[in-house]
Amino acid sequence: MRILLIHPNYHSGGAEIAGNWPPAWAAYLSGALRAAGFDDIRFVDAMTNDLSDEQVAEIVAEAKPDLVGATAITPSIYKAERALQIAKEIHPDCVTVLGGIHATFMYQQVLSEAPWIDVVVRGEGEAVIQNLAHAVAVGDWPKERRRIRGLAFVDDGKIVATPAEPTLSDLEAVSPDWGVLEWEKYVYIPTGTRVAIPNMARGCPFTCSFCSQWKFWRDYRVRDPKKVVDEIESLVRDHDVGFFILADEEPTINRKKFIEFCEELIARDLPVQWGINTRVTDILRDEELLPLYRKAGLIHVSLGTEAAAQLKLDRFNKETTVAQNKKAIELLRKNGIVAEAQFIVGLENETVETLEETYRMAMDWKPDMANWAMYTPWPFSDLFQELGEKVEVFDYEKYNFVTPIMKPDAMDRATLLDRVMHNYRRFYMRKSFLEYPFIKDRTKRRYMLNCLKAFLKSGVQRTFYDLGRVGYWGPQSKKSVDFHFDETRTRDGEVLAVTGSPEWRAIHDQARKRADAEATRARKRREREAATAKACGGGDRQLSEAEMIFYEAARTSARTTDRTTAGDKVDAAQ
Repeated sequence: MRILLIHPNYHSGGAEIAGNWPPAWAAYLSGALRAAGFDDIRFVDAMTNDLSDEQVAEIVAEAKPDLVGATAITPSIYKAERALQIAKEIHPDCVTVLGGIHATFMYQQVLSEAPWIDVVVRGEGEAVIQNLAHAVAVGDWPKERRRIRGLAFVDDGKIVATPAEPTLSDLEAVSPDWGVLEWEKYVYIPTGTRVAIPNMARGCPFTCSFCSQWKFWRDYRVRDPKKVVDEIESLVRDHDVGFFILADEEPTINRKKFIEFCEELIARDLPVQWGINTRVTDILRDEELLPLYRKAGLIHVSLGTEAAAQLKLDRFNKETTVAQNKKAIELLRKNGIVAEAQFIVGLENETVETLEETYRMAMDWKPDMANWAMYTPWPFSDLFQELGEKVEVFDYEKYNFVTPIMKPDAMDRATLLDRVMHNYRRFYMRKSFLEYPFIKDRTKRRYMLNCLKAFLKSGVQRTFYDLGRVGYWGPQSKKSVDFHFDETRTRDGEVLAVTGSPEWRAIHDQARKRADAEATRARKRREREAATAKACGGGDRQLSEAEMIFYEAARTSARTTDRTTAGDKVDAAQ
């Protein structure tokens, strides 16, 4: 059976300005398919290769696939739908499959607006794609599709969602097929080397209202640190990778395993640098360990500071303080690690004055890098529902952290973009002339100057923040800025709720209850500690080693109960 995987050609001028990122999803699904005996697999990265619809059509015509799969985050959903439409037009008999986080929660919208998509894979995809491919290969598709867990499809005019596939209990059983990628295309500009995005864990034990990771992965699982380093060593050896970013939302949650991971990297002395995203609270917690992290090759930490003003921190339920943010950045810089501060801007209460405040705070904190990201309410997050009528834009292609989705009450979107660009210009102009060239650490100095190179390149090409496409050339161009929102996509025309089956929602409820219960235990054990650092989205959620062990045990023991309960609810619903 011939299988074709397509990464949709979507660009926004956000994180991609630092280089081309390897689509890890293709490696994981290809690995799962090969493990199930499917060897005729082709992957096409339409994004990195900037392929036109005509070029994609030519590839489909040549490949003659029996199964065509694509994935999509929210902003790439329309491009993914179009890629599968092309596949269906060229080869009508192929089975078209869409996966990813957007399709998982918005499958009713996807199947309604894109009838050429035969099936949606919901949630973690490895086991589901194996079962689906097997059904297609032996001729059981579509007559036996209701027996395959983790799918959504249209049957007799009605959208059907089958019960969820259980999450993978053994992540070491997953063997990604990294060889399916065109590694020479994936270069990280700050280091000038090939870049990879492996993962050490899946999921998150916390249930923040603005996030969807805990919903998608459903439970939190951590890999054996030595096995993770085995994988990184193979990426360095076999594919000449010189930089990697851990895909985890917060790889430092499990402190013990993160330390083991760093120690293993040091022991093997691999020629690789790396970066992570993590929380301010974990940096404060690990102050004494930062030299170890740097020795292991950790060069870049992006911190979820989220907002400069305490009022905004409270709004995001970050439960950190301005002083803690400043301290975490100071600690990273002291240990030779690039500190990147993330600011979320563009809510309805944003003003010219609050944007100026974020700049002044950035100057006070002195991060090596700063990023002002437009607030983007995922349509399947709890916070999206809470915002209600305040959300006016339903063109999901613009949900990319660089386009103003929310309109502030006190300014228009063009002014918001202009003030954000004003912050970028001042911040990086100062860094480029007064700081980066004078960094004493040669490794860090080279890294920062190359980061500046990436910024300059995207600025000249007008790709940064999609400035060329929207027509922004400076303050004088505000009146001509056009974000090109698709105004045919309205609240009435979109499925806005998290539209999973009763069974899917039941599993999410169970996951939330477990995580919240564990967080409550953690909080009570720390109530007497006056200087406790708090975590994002839920109080004193700093899990100790013992609590992490307890959480893992509780998760494992609850799996059977959850599946039985969920199955009962599905039977009742049907």
